[in-house]
Order: sequence, then C-alpha cells, then structure tokens
Amino acid sequence: MELKKEAAKKAVELIKENTSVGIGAGTTMIHIAKLVAAKIQAGFVVDLYTPSKEILEVLNAEKISVNEISGKAVIDQYFDGCDQVDRELNAIKSGGGIHTIEKLFASMAKEFVIVGDESKYVEVLNNKFPIVIEVLPEALHFVTGGIQRIFEESTLELRTKNEITTLTEHGNYLVDIWFKNMPPLHTINSILKSIAGVVETSFFYHLADKAVLAGPDGIRLIKQYDL
Repeated sequence: MELKKEAAKKAVELIKENTSVGIGAGTTMIHIAKLVAAKIQAGFVVDLYTPSKEILEVLNAEKISVNEISGKAVIDQYFDGCDQVDRELNAIKSGGGIHTIEKLFASMAKEFVIVGDESKYVEVLNNKFPIVIEVLPEALHFVTGGIQRIFEESTLELRTKNEITTLTEHGNYLVDIWFKNMPPLHTINSILKSIAGVVETSFFYHLADKAVLAGPDGIRLIKQYDL
C-alpha cells in the first residue's frame, strides 16, 4: 500500500465543486494534483492555485489551468505536506525551502489540511528537523548572531548545495536552526520574526484545521475542533 497516495485520495474527497483550492509541494501533493486533474478532466469544476513549480508542471502536463494567487485574498482550501505534525496540528516544513509562500497559502485558506503518512505524526514536536528561516542576504550575520545570543545552544547552518548558497525565488537565503531542545512552541515565531531581516519561518503554528494521515491500519483524520 502506498500510504501517501492513500492519504491523497482521502484528501481529495474533501474538495467541493466550485471552490478555490491550493496544492502545496512534495510527493503527496503530486498525488493530489494528479487526482484533482483527473476529476477536472471528468467535468469537476474547481479553481486551482499552487506555490510549487513542480506541481505547476504536473498540472500543466495534464493541461489543467492554474491561477495566480496574487489575484486572491482568500481561498477555500489549501493542502500541503510537512516533515512533522503534532497532536495540536502544529507543523514543521523544512525541506523544500518555499515555506514563505506556502505559509501565505495556509494563512489565506479557510481550511488548511495537512496530508501525509503516519510517520509524520508525533505527539509533541521535537528537534528531529530544523526550523528554517528565510533571511535577507544583507541581514545574514545580524540575524544569525541575534539567534545565537537568544538560543545559545542552537546550531545554525546556511543552506547550500554543491558549496553554492541556496537562494529562494525572491533571492533570499535559507538558514536551518537546529535546537538542542525545542523552545516553547508559542514563542518560536514571535521571537524569530522580531529580528529584522527574517522574512518568515517554516514553523506553522496553529494554522492547520485538519490532518489526513495514512497508516497500515487505514486513514486517520484529525480535526482542530476535536482537540
């Protein structure tokens, strides 16, 4: 059983016709994009948006039109994966490096749904994955120095590939923050974003409304209002 695909199938069942839907990045989102494309080709009507170039390519290959998010203030649903999600649906997204635009989508959505396999779930978030920040290049040393003073036992790594600094689509840097111990969750975003030069963090605190998680025993649907 391909758990990510099973989770994607369940997630797509949540989509209602004549709504606006965002699809995030990652392998599970590829499954969702292909499933939604098949429904549209069969006559289902939905307006699609995505922060991901990869998902855009998948939908374009299926000849499915994708709208520009800059023309919207609100969308009905947004689906995305994560590296880790806890029992309160707080999530860490550290892999793709497009968390700033993904968080915009999540914030715009009336309903934000995390989708993935059960391995992403933990009762309490831990330091297995870094919190990633997008940083203005001019502010790199100011930001990293400030974080190091506040979180003395943290380790900071400028993200690179083949010894070349990784740049976001907006020309900014990505810095991975590895905490020795996770700070109180409600403080992470407020502290990091209070430092001038930090654009956004990859910590999605109290943003998700639901999580669709697939495991060997079936699908688990967690709803924020059930907590």
